Amino acid sequence: MPELPEVETVKNVLKKDLINLKITNVLINYPNMIKTSVSEFKNNLIDEIILDIKRYGKWLVFETTNFCLVSHLRMEGKYYYTDDSKFDKHIHVIIEFNNHKYLKYKDTRKFGVMYLVKKDKLFIDTPLNKLGPEPFSNKVNVSYLKEKFKVNKPIKTVLLDQEIMSGLGNIYDDEVLFKSRIHPLKKAKLLTDLEINNIIESSRIILSDAIKLGGATIRSYTSSLGVNGSYQDKLLVHTKEICKVCNKQIKVIKVGGRSTYYCPNCQGEINE
Repeated sequence: MPELPEVETVKNVLKKDLINLKITNVLINYPNMIKTSVSEFKNNLIDEIILDIKRYGKWLVFETTNFCLVSHLRMEGKYYYTDDSKFDKHIHVIIEFNNHKYLKYKDTRKFGVMYLVKKDKLFIDTPLNKLGPEPFSNKVNVSYLKEKFKVNKPIKTVLLDQEIMSGLGNIYDDEVLFKSRIHPLKKAKLLTDLEINNIIESSRIILSDAIKLGGATIRSYTSSLGVNGSYQDKLLVHTKEICKVCNKQIKVIKVGGRSTYYCPNCQGEINE
């Protein structure tokens, strides 16, 4: 579930605690989560110092002295910085530091993934090599998206494609389409220049506001132990029953297998 604002919050929370710490041990309880060599993952991280933590789309990148640890939280992954060194059934990776504290990765569904690569291979040997620009990027303009939108797919499906524009997921796609007054099933190829521009502007506004509020705490998301976002209080359509703008009933449909919320009054209806 964590999308760009939530992962940005995770990054900011962890940076306060982890920068300049030396890794002294790495424990892995679920090797399938590691998508590069497990033995090299463990051995190469020991004695590395965390220099920075960055975010690309929904990906976290822990930059160490010689490597980059690349992490995707997927649906329910979360990190905890703690004094507790114990595993439980949902803790899959523990990194120990020279201050005798621990970074624990918890993931009830085990969907999260991690890579460890040399710094110069970050955009070669990880999925970052296919990541599209974020809505904040100057590369994202009407011309760029108009070319990418030349497909006979619902705009909601296209916006979920991280190779086109990264960072948006199910929650913020619903909010962006609502703010842009576009039905989620409208074919991407039929969008006007004005509608595409509205998507860009709405994405930037909504994501900026969500980052300021620490993301949306819905279901299982938390940026770290005891740290929650509050953007869920500003959601206008996602998970809602009544539209906050027109007071009409919100509809819920499946688009690409994802629960999609929209207001038929504000966003119109499409006959298919």
